Amino acid sequence: MGNSNGGCASAWQEKISLGFHVVKGRWFTIFATSLIMSVNGSSFMFGLYSNDIKSSLGYDQTTLNLVSFFKDLGGNLGIISGLINEFTPPWILLVIGAVMNFTGYFMIWLAVTGHTAKPQVWQLCLYIWIGADSQAFASTGSLITTVKNFPESRGIVLGLFKGYIGLSGAIITQIYHAMYGSDTKSVILLIAWLPALVSILFLPTFRIIKVARDKNEANIFFNLLYISLGLAGFLMVMIIFQKRVAFSRLEYGGATICVLILLFAPLNFVVREELSQWKTKKQLLTNPSNQLQVFTEKPSSTDKPAGPVSQQELLPESANAEAGNSPEKPFSSIIKAFKSPQRGEDFTILQGICSIDMLLLFVATCCGMGGTLTAIDNLGQIGQSSGYSAKSITTFVSLVSIWNYLGRVSAGFSSEMLLKKYNFPRPLMLTLVLLLTCIGHLLIAFAVPNSLYISSVLIGFCFGAQNPLVFAIISELFGLKYYSTLFQIGALASPVGAYVLNVKMAGHIYDSEAIRQLAAKQLVRQAGKELTCSGEVCYRFTFIVIAAVTLFGSVVSYVLVIRTRSFYKGDVYKKFKEESCTGEVVSERKS
Repeated sequence: MGNSNGGCASAWQEKISLGFHVVKGRWFTIFATSLIMSVNGSSFMFGLYSNDIKSSLGYDQTTLNLVSFFKDLGGNLGIISGLINEFTPPWILLVIGAVMNFTGYFMIWLAVTGHTAKPQVWQLCLYIWIGADSQAFASTGSLITTVKNFPESRGIVLGLFKGYIGLSGAIITQIYHAMYGSDTKSVILLIAWLPALVSILFLPTFRIIKVARDKNEANIFFNLLYISLGLAGFLMVMIIFQKRVAFSRLEYGGATICVLILLFAPLNFVVREELSQWKTKKQLLTNPSNQLQVFTEKPSSTDKPAGPVSQQELLPESANAEAGNSPEKPFSSIIKAFKSPQRGEDFTILQGICSIDMLLLFVATCCGMGGTLTAIDNLGQIGQSSGYSAKSITTFVSLVSIWNYLGRVSAGFSSEMLLKKYNFPRPLMLTLVLLLTCIGHLLIAFAVPNSLYISSVLIGFCFGAQNPLVFAIISELFGLKYYSTLFQIGALASPVGAYVLNVKMAGHIYDSEAIRQLAAKQLVRQAGKELTCSGEVCYRFTFIVIAAVTLFGSVVSYVLVIRTRSFYKGDVYKKFKEESCTGEVVSERKS
């Protein structure tokens, strides 16, 4: 009996140990990141509830666009989260993000539903900035950690999980219809509590894990890609059916269950991979000869032996030079601080900011993402002014979400494969994407009948494709040491471009045309009432200008192609391959 009880206890201990191994494993972060990202794109749903804000609070289009700018600013101003991530474990960022997400969007829901007094414009801007900025904390805590855990697959990782952010609009739309029916104000409540809850659930999961690259790493990522494509395909079919047939809440509930099954499907591959590593680990512990064989077979003939690394070797080249010389002139350290290392090495934050490559990428991103964000944020008003129904506008938002996803995964996976096989530079793919974006803007400008369906697809695809390309380029040119901060500096380009094109141009032109239409009808705008413009003229000039600005961005991007062509002809991942082979481990904080 004692042996039986001891055996049961041992079996339970082994199962518990296996469970901890899976949850704390590197591959489980992949599953956790996919869930966090799949509910982390609430900023892309602004077109779904923007009319509720406008009508409930009596805003004109300029004011609404100002609110949307602060939403974009919050969603992309992640410098604070990047800096915090430099000296705290990732779970701290997830906690901060969850609190900010719930606080910001819950306050907006209270204002829109009349549970609180009508807030001042600056207060609503603050609320939406807080809510949207939580996405930067969630992305930094989960996505940046995952990129560092899989450095040789960064393009795939960025494409896949940025893709889940793109899908999140369609995912949350299905959940909201199942839970709240057609009450669009309830979308705000849903995006207040759902992302916060998911982040809290996965707090213990994220930490930096440095191990050698798995041989079947690419195969697993492709399996995850197929699952996400199945999810995107299912959502697309649901969007088409739901546009043609009126779904009940029960039918939406069935669709939501299918979505959840597809969201949890990657767990199968994750558990299998972690179980395989668990078995290998046990074999190494129980059979020392296998362990010896592994260690003797790992280095290749071309690898340098992995010996103890001196403190001098860990210092940057500039620091080594300093250590070998006598004290220099007072300004020499300042000059060295601004002097950039070679592309692909670890830039400091200051070196990255002052780099011409970063400036070119920032300008191209301002033009490209600023224009597409303007289109996405005004999608509800564009559809309304062109005479589309509320149901069609919901379809546009879902289409943008689906094709946003497809753009992200297509650009992430294809750019990674083309780079590894043909040394095809990612900046050149960014240039081509910006040229394609111009077509979507011109379709909106000239309002061809039913063209908003096509432009929604193009805008969503191109906006999505720019994300993994820009952030992968930053990681390749400036290194991963300060990637969490440099990533957020690059992300800041989106709201800067959106502020100029959306708030300062699109909003003012829309309101001017609306006032002109009221004057033509000999009407006067009533205080506290929304200002509405009708007809294609409301956005024609705006999107002609945006198309021209995006074309300029493609030219700037091509200048970056010319500057970096020699870098992309070499092996971009050489540094990480050498570290994997020699066993060098960069010092990382533990959670």
